[in-house]
Amino acid sequence: MIWDPARPVVVAPMAGGPSTAGLVAAAGSAGAVGFLAAGYKAPDAVAREVAELRATGLPYGLNIFVPSPPPADVAALEEYRRALEPEALRYGVELPRLRLDDDDHFAAKVGIAVAARVPLVSFTFGVPDPATLAALRGAGSTVLVTVTDVDEARRAAAAGPDALIVQAGAAGGHSATASPAGYDGSSAAPALVRDVVAAVGLPVVAAGGTGTAADVRRALAAGAVAVQAGTVFLLAREAGTRPAQRAAMLSGRFTETVVTRAFTGHPARALRNRFTDAYSARAPIGYPAVHHLTAPIRAAAAERGDPEAINLWAGTAHAAARPGPVAEILSRLSGS
Repeated sequence: MIWDPARPVVVAPMAGGPSTAGLVAAAGSAGAVGFLAAGYKAPDAVAREVAELRATGLPYGLNIFVPSPPPADVAALEEYRRALEPEALRYGVELPRLRLDDDDHFAAKVGIAVAARVPLVSFTFGVPDPATLAALRGAGSTVLVTVTDVDEARRAAAAGPDALIVQAGAAGGHSATASPAGYDGSSAAPALVRDVVAAVGLPVVAAGGTGTAADVRRALAAGAVAVQAGTVFLLAREAGTRPAQRAAMLSGRFTETVVTRAFTGHPARALRNRFTDAYSARAPIGYPAVHHLTAPIRAAAAERGDPEAINLWAGTAHAAARPGPVAEILSRLSGS
């Protein structure tokens, strides 16, 4: 691994804006490693960010979403689209037609990583195919796969990655679970890390519920070689977090997190708001189709500065987030 054991905190990829090239570069300048988030971005935008980081000579990573299979229940998605019509009216937007064929430009993004010889490449939402792993290995990349339980860890390890990211249920944003129907987000990082370390012979990066130096120490003591944290960096000066989310996190109004499919059709942990209350129980499984359905509602709410209808992704350690530079946050997490 290319991270310094003295700086074992990895800045997680946070798709949708927070993970800027500036955030990742600031992590590298502070002696840590940060990940760019390729999710939701057009390939040319990913290529520009990768080129910017590559030019710095600093260590960095790139996270790529593995394409999800087509939704099994299109009727449920149509029903959810109808349920969202009052929200579209409220925010003055039109709901798009169902989009069932989005692979998030997977091949193009892998190609960018290979061509740029990205030092670290991680995958979320599944295990990449052997050809992808071979291409990245040939380019000199260290490959990591994100898992959420021991069974997923065993399947991922069989594909031959260099390491696993073990994501506990406390993590903010999307879960990497391969079983969205039964996911409840109840796992804690130290216990899950111990179980995975005992089951597979790969280095493990812990993720989920990291807000303090004590959290980092517990994950390392459980057997992790590093600890990936995201939520605690949402208020970082260099993060591209939306103003509406920054304001919500600092307001003191949003104190509870929930695991919800309401925004994207896949389990994700967010600060509880009006939208999660109204739609969590109604939302079907169907990522990324539901993501595209709710996108105009979320965009309009964000533009208005209305936090009640945006996906306020955050983990259980959200109260530990403080504004400041990345270097300061890393120092706090490292106990220095």
